[in-house]
Amino acid sequence: MVAAGLISQAGHSDWLGLAFHAESDDWVELALPWKAELAADAQSGVLASGPIISLMDTAAGLAVCRRQNRIVQQVTVDLRVDYMRAARPGRTVIGRGECYKVTRSIAFVRGVAYDEDIDDPVAHVAGTFILLHETPA
Repeated sequence: MVAAGLISQAGHSDWLGLAFHAESDDWVELALPWKAELAADAQSGVLASGPIISLMDTAAGLAVCRRQNRIVQQVTVDLRVDYMRAARPGRTVIGRGECYKVTRSIAFVRGVAYDEDIDDPVAHVAGTFILLHETPA
């Protein structure tokens, strides 16, 4: 399964401009290109927090699917975002979501958002997702 094929080409992800960047067995990276409509302050050009949260929620959810090697219906229960600094105006922000543990009903994720260097992050995230299982008819 390739995470690139799971990104919605309509709706919120499309409006934000989220695009596939890279993946491995248990992580997915998405790119959030800078655009003026996403800035919290038009004068400074600094991205608002909402698009970064959406980036990380989407990347983490796709990482759950990547780790399970299938599409998994899920609901975000908790996503803690710790901001380290503002994203640099005009720069694409990369969000890496990693699924590091899956139980019968919960997936545990962590991640980082960065704009130039993964070792100089914009934000760190940690979260949990409930895995929805189909019930027999």
